[in-house]
Amino acid sequence: MELGLPFEAPRLLSNSRLAVEAAEFARDAGKHGEFHRAVLVAYFAQSKDIGDVEVLAGLAEQVGLDPVRLRGELSSGAYAGIRAAAGAEATQLAVTGVPTYIFAGGARVVGAQPLDYFRRLLESIAVTPT
Repeated sequence: MELGLPFEAPRLLSNSRLAVEAAEFARDAGKHGEFHRAVLVAYFAQSKDIGDVEVLAGLAEQVGLDPVRLRGELSSGAYAGIRAAAGAEATQLAVTGVPTYIFAGGARVVGAQPLDYFRRLLESIAVTPT
């Protein structure tokens, strides 16, 4: 919990398709950061199923979003196109896992990695002033 986000290996594997769409709903409402964090805590610290509309609606309400409206948007597929476009971009960039961080010069970090891994990578690719 070094960065304030509790983490444990999830006890279930959720399909995150609806969570991604719900995050776009939250972005449009100006609450993406809060909602994204709530989803991460729900999945990685509480082993909640972030593929369940009711879990997402509860998280939306928790951060001040309208859960009824979220259910409607997810049901109608209002954000499915945005999710599909992101998926196409991920395929084009050869993303094979999540999270994936791509740095200038092509360095990548795939999957949940320890903070020290990021530190070492950033030190290795850092540009030193001349």
